[in-house]
Amino acid sequence: MQEVTSAYAKTGAYETYFYRAGAGNGEAVLFIHGSGPGATAWSNWQYALPFFKEKGFDCIAPDLIGFGMSEHPSSPPKGIRSWMRLWVDQLELLLDALAVKRTHLVGNSLGGAIALHLLAEAPERIDRVVLMGPAGAPFRLTPELDRVWGFYEDPSAERMAQMIRWFAYDESFIEGQLADISKMRFEAAMNPAVRRSYEAMFPPPRQQIVDDLVLPSATLRRIRQPVLLVHGLNDPIVPAETSYYLAKHLPRVKMMIYGQCSHWTQVEYKDSFHSLLLHFFTNKI
Repeated sequence: MQEVTSAYAKTGAYETYFYRAGAGNGEAVLFIHGSGPGATAWSNWQYALPFFKEKGFDCIAPDLIGFGMSEHPSSPPKGIRSWMRLWVDQLELLLDALAVKRTHLVGNSLGGAIALHLLAEAPERIDRVVLMGPAGAPFRLTPELDRVWGFYEDPSAERMAQMIRWFAYDESFIEGQLADISKMRFEAAMNPAVRRSYEAMFPPPRQQIVDDLVLPSATLRRIRQPVLLVHGLNDPIVPAETSYYLAKHLPRVKMMIYGQCSHWTQVEYKDSFHSLLLHFFTNKI
């Protein structure tokens, strides 16, 4: 069995590019990436996929429509709620295409909000849920997130490198890779189709985008699946208050806060993060 494979699947009107590790294993895990410019499933989950494959999981990580190598609408929808409709449908149709009836979810940042919306719409398909640095709760737009979503107002390789530094509390662990990571992300971001999609997703005023991602508290209270919240205490992009808010409204919730950690928990503390999720997926709640 190969470590990680990639392929396209037809998901409604759009083609979805996805990575998979452990096809044929038992329980499935659907990994949903975040929203930074040049973000892809691989940039978010390159360490998690081989780890959880070796632990016996069927790991699936798609590029969301409008990101990476998945299809980009020729006439992009306006407003994040319209994009959310595309993404939720995309993920359900991808599960159908891969004959996956039930799955765990792991959502990062914007992917956390998508996971919550998918969970609210199709709870019968979801087992356990991990939300890492999640949007989907009310908070005041941070200057860092405003600049991440507004990257194309002044796109440059230097600005990309600055943003990559925000994602890590201690950049020394990526110091030798910073130039390569920034170059890869900048080149991906400057693909004209990627840029067209991204600018349609995140126009100003961006506080409205944050607000439109929020699920009503009445919806959160009806969620019965176990949820694990993971957040960096020093996250300047999506503040840890979002996880505290969700912890107050979700009925079956656990929370792990990492000190001296920014927005990249899955990278900054990847070994601990993987062990935490493995325990959550495999032990009684």
